[in-house]
Amino acid sequence: MAKIATLITDMFEDVEFTGPSDALNEAGHEVFTIEKEAGKEVKGKQGEAVIKIDYGIDDVNPSDFDALLLPGGFSPDQLRGDERFVSFAKAFMDEKKPVFAICHGPQLLITAKALEGRKATGFKSIKQDLIYAGADYHDEEVLVCQNQLVTSRQPDDIPAFNRESLKLLEKL
Repeated sequence: MAKIATLITDMFEDVEFTGPSDALNEAGHEVFTIEKEAGKEVKGKQGEAVIKIDYGIDDVNPSDFDALLLPGGFSPDQLRGDERFVSFAKAFMDEKKPVFAICHGPQLLITAKALEGRKATGFKSIKQDLIYAGADYHDEEVLVCQNQLVTSRQPDDIPAFNRESLKLLEKL
């Protein structure tokens, strides 16, 4: 089963982590959280989820994982200010490993300049950012691009996002 890295910090969108994480774990995959330091607790912006961080960004390598999960909320915008997280996300795109980004999650991929020519979607407020980044934007509940990138717009899209993410992991 796959080892899935999750780049996450405070103010993530609670259900955009817990929904996919639960589905991935139930399917037998392992989900690991990565922030600046291991052992820290981060809180969702709705106050529904508190997550203990498994690894600090300096303690991991993209090669340690099979796939990447990028939940939305304010977390991706905060993390993309730190080149270590941007480089980590870019490595998955460059190595053609599965990447699952929902809502504002694609912001890390925008900063990584990893969306040029890719079909993608995201929360409506980042539509223009996705287009400026060279993505082929579509307002759809879920998009799968090149059997690698799964993107969705918002919490309502989580069932479709989970379904397509799990399908992609079956091909590993």
